[in-house]
Amino acid sequence: MSTSAQIGVTGLAVMGRNLARNFARNGYTVAVHNRTASRMKALVEEFGNEGDFIGAETAEEFVAALERPRRLVIMVKAGEPTDAVIQEFAPLLEPGDMIIDGGNAHFADTRRRERELRERGIHFVGTGISGGEEGALHGPSIMPGGSTESYASLGPMLEKISAKAKDGAPCVTHCGPDGAGHFVKMVHNGIEYADMQLIGEAYQLLRDVAGYSPAEIAEIFRTWNTGRLDSYLIEITAEVLSHVDAATGKPFVDVVVDQAEQKGTGRWTVQIALDLGVPVSGIAEAVFARSLSGHAKLREASQGLAGPNAVPLGKEEAAAFADRVEQALYASKIVSYTQGFHEIAAGSEEYGWDIDLGAVASIWRGGCIIRAAFLDRIRAAYDARADLPSLLSDETFAREIAEAQDDWREVLIAATRQGVPTPGFAAALAYYDALRARRLPAALTQGQRDFFGAHTYRRADREGSFHTLWGGDRSEVSA
Repeated sequence: MSTSAQIGVTGLAVMGRNLARNFARNGYTVAVHNRTASRMKALVEEFGNEGDFIGAETAEEFVAALERPRRLVIMVKAGEPTDAVIQEFAPLLEPGDMIIDGGNAHFADTRRRERELRERGIHFVGTGISGGEEGALHGPSIMPGGSTESYASLGPMLEKISAKAKDGAPCVTHCGPDGAGHFVKMVHNGIEYADMQLIGEAYQLLRDVAGYSPAEIAEIFRTWNTGRLDSYLIEITAEVLSHVDAATGKPFVDVVVDQAEQKGTGRWTVQIALDLGVPVSGIAEAVFARSLSGHAKLREASQGLAGPNAVPLGKEEAAAFADRVEQALYASKIVSYTQGFHEIAAGSEEYGWDIDLGAVASIWRGGCIIRAAFLDRIRAAYDARADLPSLLSDETFAREIAEAQDDWREVLIAATRQGVPTPGFAAALAYYDALRARRLPAALTQGQRDFFGAHTYRRADREGSFHTLWGGDRSEVSA
């Protein structure tokens, strides 16, 4: 057994423990530490046969066990707990050492921590890790930020433990300086929210409009998963829908309270998009849908509100409708990714990160929650044209949405007639129609703003800023 470790992990809850095991399984000697020493000892005792671990009960022992440059991975809760661990370990480190934060930190906190530690000569690597506890153990998608120097030392190790795409490429890339990695992970989670909401809407349409049972819908999703919708989320949706509750014999989805939880990264995605002025309406609707689901008293008080008399479709009509739902789901999914990549591009420009969008699509092909077959095509689209303004500008995606749009619209008509809420599908179509519109009502909005607040406006026919004197003769003056 080695007396020095190439990497160390502190914080041995499920994610930290599995990440440490992943490093050990891939041939690295791993120092392990936990605030409660019993958890560290349990890991070494239970999984010591998987590789070389060096258990450390104190911070000093932990740091002493690491070879230079020291690579110290923090796997604790975001926020104050992360700051507390940094404050504990930073005084024990030397210039050139690195602290890697693998939690779901807010990228602004990561930027602050990176700046503070850089002044002490310590590299801080904010690292997004996606794939849950299974991914942490068997290979996640990894999104590190930080300095190029730190990635030169840490990168090969991350590439070894990461998930591998079908072409064998490691699902990890250096996203950019300071908070770039955690920013990319944040948007990943925002897209995940949207993806799950769209899938949920497809399920509800197939059940409430087409009249299918959960088991029948599971088979539909399994069929979809063999085509262009092939993805991890579609795959597990089929499994959830086919599951029967052992206690009642009812479909699992019928015994679960319909109130969805959230941990905050979806909200962050929307909040930061507002700051950047980037429309992520699909992601926002997914966040709001979860919020609305949790307002039980409000929903209960609204049960008596008027709505249409829903009539399920006949067998042949239902089959045709299911095909249209597949088109609507796919088109809406493209829009969600379009909005997400737009936000990453805007963040990259705002903070000077120079994020490679094609590389981001590439590392999401394996390990992460939103892994999907069509990410290969997203990667190809950005590789072919790095300045692509939108995925909808890509010829292939534009053609597919053109082919899907009639069914997409028909699905929303049916949803409206039957009273089935589809905020994700509707927001995606509204975004698409707004982009392709020659004129938007924003011209009227500017007129209103100038009327009540003298906020001025620009004209379409000549340069300059103008204001109309709305009283009297309503003459126009240059502002």
